[in-house]
Amino acid sequence: MNKTLLPIRAVFVLLCAAGGWLVQATVLAGDYYRLLPIFVGLGIGLLVVLVDVMLKGFSLRALSAVTFGIGVGLLVAHMVSISPLLDVNPQRGDPMDPATIYLIRIGLFVICPYLATVIALRGKDEFNLVIPYVRFVPREVDVPLVVVDTSVLIDGRIARVCESGFLSATLVIPRFVLNELRSVADSSEPNKQARGRRGLEVLNELRKIKNLEINIPESEVLRREDVDAKLVFLAQSMRAKLLTTDYNLAKMAEFHGVPWLNLNALAKSLRPELMLGERIEVDLVKPGKEEGQAVGFIEDGSMVVVGDGRPHIGRRVQVEIASVLPTAGGKMIFARRVGEAD
Repeated sequence: MNKTLLPIRAVFVLLCAAGGWLVQATVLAGDYYRLLPIFVGLGIGLLVVLVDVMLKGFSLRALSAVTFGIGVGLLVAHMVSISPLLDVNPQRGDPMDPATIYLIRIGLFVICPYLATVIALRGKDEFNLVIPYVRFVPREVDVPLVVVDTSVLIDGRIARVCESGFLSATLVIPRFVLNELRSVADSSEPNKQARGRRGLEVLNELRKIKNLEINIPESEVLRREDVDAKLVFLAQSMRAKLLTTDYNLAKMAEFHGVPWLNLNALAKSLRPELMLGERIEVDLVKPGKEEGQAVGFIEDGSMVVVGDGRPHIGRRVQVEIASVLPTAGGKMIFARRVGEAD
């Protein structure tokens, strides 16, 4: 139970008991009713708190669905109850008994709202007829929104970016993205299964990050091909940015005027600019192609080729940059080991 709500619920129950005592003191008389109203008020308070606890996790979509279902059900029941169907008995032509008509109307006002509410709650589409989701994101709100794609969760770097505090935005992870991630984790292929499970682990890491707000709108798609279009539409309607590592999805978002973020571009922009003659430390992991060469990698993933580093494979050494060669995958750095005398 939430520690913040615990004193509020306790005060509410005490107020209900005090209300029962007030009824006993002002309305009822005699010793026989001295404690009964107090217990009645206490029971009502506990019943309300119990309903409150049972409604834990009741979403705004469910509330709007219940509201819509009750309204439609009451309207149908009212239209049927005032119709001529209940005025005349179709077999004998005699007017129905008033008690029978009363019972039929009570049944209509109970059954119709129930059926309409159940149908509204079972719907898998976005339920925004009563309270549209977009209305909760006014244009003047300063907090930015970022719609997250499945590829970003599988990539995994978003957890470290959010943990560092550089992405100060509310993450919007639609329900169909979670379903797609779950289907990948349940795949029979080991490679896809491992990627899906890594995405689920990243999702749990995001939930543990403090001061990071995650919004999961209830939205579904019927076909896998509609996921990209639905992501673009959702980001466009919410005036949000789209975070993805999928090149085709990014180009689709760009065509529709939706701003998009790419973790690969972020990682590339964060690579340090190395200059000739600069000294860095590198872990040598394997021999190079030429005689005496050793290959290592620095933190941004760039490969460093050390001309005389083969005897030092498996160790961290300090090297001096001799040249930098740009490649499609990053940078290839040629360096020479700095001696102990230096």
